[in-house]
Amino acid sequence: MILSIEELSIAGQDRKIVDNVSLAVREGEFMALVGQSGSGKSLLSQAIGQLLPPNLHASGRIMFDGSNLLERTPKEMRALRGSRISYIFQDYQGAFTPFRSIGAHFDEYQKVHGEKSAAVRRAKAAEALESVGLEAKLLRRYPFQLSGGQLQRVSIATALLLSPRLLIADEVTTALDSVSGHRVLELLARKQAETGCAILFITHDWRHVRRYANRLSVMQEGRIVESGGKHRILDHPQHEYTRQLIAAAPILSRSLNSGLEEDKA
Repeated sequence: MILSIEELSIAGQDRKIVDNVSLAVREGEFMALVGQSGSGKSLLSQAIGQLLPPNLHASGRIMFDGSNLLERTPKEMRALRGSRISYIFQDYQGAFTPFRSIGAHFDEYQKVHGEKSAAVRRAKAAEALESVGLEAKLLRRYPFQLSGGQLQRVSIATALLLSPRLLIADEVTTALDSVSGHRVLELLARKQAETGCAILFITHDWRHVRRYANRLSVMQEGRIVESGGKHRILDHPQHEYTRQLIAAAPILSRSLNSGLEEDKA
């Protein structure tokens, strides 16, 4: 087990937003965390990397490589993020400074994590772009000169640059059209197969869950209400909230109704 979240709660001044959540991600798997907006999915992912807003506090245990991440110092977490745990955020455009070239972003990222050779940094940046289907010449471009799909690929290349063991992808297709979103997830699945990293995929899109996930957990109002293998949950959901979510996705409703008929038989 690469990541084990145990009895995690996230609270503000007057209430718990995430309440007693336990969740596990296995080595090399594509794990989906599904739920409506506001269910606490993104806050849970932020707690893993100690990225919560300062007015929120996390308690419980987040075990990664044998230690509790909630007990790591800020300095230790800065070294860990990007190297062994990487993020791709929904607002991928916000991760880029508009007046700095793509190459400058790659260069700074590598320097922060200890790569001293400028030649090595340039070579790794070019290789990273080519690995996601982009030309190395884009390193000279600025973020506003790239399309949304291209910039999302750059964010994936950056996140995978240092071969992390866990990649957290938070609503990575929300700001993209359906074709670009499909291409991004195909790319993530291919890179996972190549590198063996585990992916925690946070989404509310059941089409992507059906196509890419191995296992999934369903989150409602700060709690995990159902977890298990993808096919078991999609075809035979046990919790009423899960049934409602799947029934609201037209592409999946036939599968749910089929499962209900089998239950009656």
